[in-house]
Parts: sequence; C-alpha cells; structure tokens
Amino acid sequence: MSQKIRIKLKSYDHNLVDKSAEKIVKTVTTTGASVSGPIPLPTQKKIFTVNRSTFVNKKAREQFQLSTFKRILDIYSSTPKTIDALMKLELPSGVEVEIKV
Repeated sequence: MSQKIRIKLKSYDHNLVDKSAEKIVKTVTTTGASVSGPIPLPTQKKIFTVNRSTFVNKKAREQFQLSTFKRILDIYSSTPKTIDALMKLELPSGVEVEIKV
C-alpha cells in the first residue's frame, strides 16, 4: 500500500491534543509504519470583548480568549494493519481528527 496518511488534530485543550498525538504515534509504530511528527501548528486565538454593564459604563469591558491548538502527523509506509489500528483507536471527545490519504 505504502501511501502517505496525514492526520490533523485540533482541540481547545493542549493536553488533549498532545495525549492523543502520543497515542496515535504509539499505535502506528507498533504496526511497523514510520511517523513524522507531531508537528505543532500556530495557535489560533479568538478574543471577544464584552461590555460589563448593559446600559452605562461604556469603558468597563471584559475580554475573553479562545485558543485552538493544532498538530499534524504524517504516516509513511502504512500497511492495512496500520489503518485497522487507527480505525479502532479511541480518542478523547474534545479532539477533532481529520485524516487525508
């Protein structure tokens, strides 16, 4: 088969992304494929500014920040055993996984 598989992980919690990437690397290396990564991508930060009061005190504001953490894994020389192991892998619910072949 020997094709490149790219896995993108995305989450709001950096611990979840790192643990799931580590889990994927362990399962892929046990099946005999080679892995490059996890490669950290730049963190996206969304900042929301909200007025503290509804009517008066326009200058009193609060800011909230939402950070999105991303990682990329590339899998080379994969076998059908590797793909089966990736399909059976259980990852935390806060992680978005995108797989490209």
